[in-house]
Amino acid sequence: MTQPQLDQLLSAAANGDRTAFRAIYDATSAKLFGVAVRILKRSDLAEDVMQDAYLKIWDAAPRFSPELGSPMSWMVAITRNRAIDVLRKRTEVGVDDQNEVGEQRDDTPDPYELTAQSRDLKALLGCMEKLNPEQRQCLLMAYYYGYTHDEISERLSTPVGTVKSWIRRSLARVKKCLEDD
Repeated sequence: MTQPQLDQLLSAAANGDRTAFRAIYDATSAKLFGVAVRILKRSDLAEDVMQDAYLKIWDAAPRFSPELGSPMSWMVAITRNRAIDVLRKRTEVGVDDQNEVGEQRDDTPDPYELTAQSRDLKALLGCMEKLNPEQRQCLLMAYYYGYTHDEISERLSTPVGTVKSWIRRSLARVKKCLEDD
């Protein structure tokens, strides 16, 4: 689905159009689920995150502004933030991630691996390759691994302001690259 189509659907959903919201869900759920699973490493937790993320998207749709970014980036950020919140909460309370006795491991393919073959992901990876290594590393640390600006700054021994600039510029370059494709 194209960005203008998502813009229109999100605008309709902002006005309470449930059919438009269903179309948004159908078009984006696989990608957003992949984001959540990649961060949480568990599909059951990712499913909970997805429910929370789509509730947030529905509630926040009236405040979405296409001038500030693409709908997909906005929805990925919401999903990513929800997943990181769950991950941090699980870490804080020390919940054991291990399977319970007798519980079988889920052998279904990782949704992220399945989406890795999609045209959109290939385009994204191609655009990421065009970034310089420092900027690409910052983006991956922030959006793939879920590090904060301060954590990235510390790990790269780079000022926080520089990290923020690299991320902001990199996102703009990736967005332009994806729009040009």
